[in-house]
Amino acid sequence: MFSLWFCTRLSVKPYSLIVRLSNMSSAVEEGKKKAAYIAVDKFVQDNQKIGIGSGSTIVYAVDRLAERVSAEGLRVQCVPTSFQARQLVTARALPLTDLEQCPRLDLAIDGADEVDRDRVCIKGGGGCLAQEKIVAAAAQRFVVIADTSKRSQRLGDHWKRGVPIEVLPMAYRTVQLAIEGRHGGTAPLRLAKQKAGPVVTDNGNLLLDWLFPDGDHDWKTLSVQLKMIPGVVETGLFVDMAECVIFGGPDGTEELH
Repeated sequence: MFSLWFCTRLSVKPYSLIVRLSNMSSAVEEGKKKAAYIAVDKFVQDNQKIGIGSGSTIVYAVDRLAERVSAEGLRVQCVPTSFQARQLVTARALPLTDLEQCPRLDLAIDGADEVDRDRVCIKGGGGCLAQEKIVAAAAQRFVVIADTSKRSQRLGDHWKRGVPIEVLPMAYRTVQLAIEGRHGGTAPLRLAKQKAGPVVTDNGNLLLDWLFPDGDHDWKTLSVQLKMIPGVVETGLFVDMAECVIFGGPDGTEELH
């Protein structure tokens, strides 16, 4: 009833609105797939140790990696950044390892929530930022893949959910007050949607989402300052880490080196 009334008020037929939303979703998914396939085809080589990121775009990268392993007989070892990534790797029967066995990686491929003109990324919308940054830092090459909606001139232009910050549970309130007092904005605790209480990371920690003030920021300095607050485990600011960012769109791809 509500959706029909809403569409009538907008003078849009319900079916046409559904089709339009479906087309938008299809275009985004096609962009993710194109970026993922290009990254795997361009950067993955035989006998590599590869960090596997988290999120919806990585599903396409793992699919393409499995295709190449099967078709070309590539020998690879995969280090996942989350429970989700581990499930993707094992479901496709790719060789699984970890940083204890392979502390130096040849390549890491991951998605991003937003990327600015300087290749600074916001990551952690899915809550895996600490593992993702550790794996990316262990890799000789870090490649980010995303659809074109994630590309911005400045962080915050499109991504409105703030910078994720993983914190120790006992310290979330003191960290929250420190961030808001020193850097402005707000840093609410991320709450779960289908259970009462906060989101808990794979590491057993909590997440704050820093809704930073508008304007230009020195993200490199801010990243260090946030990390220095006692109780902060990691931030979702990835500065000077991505060697290449590949944006996929329905009509093609763009690479930001």
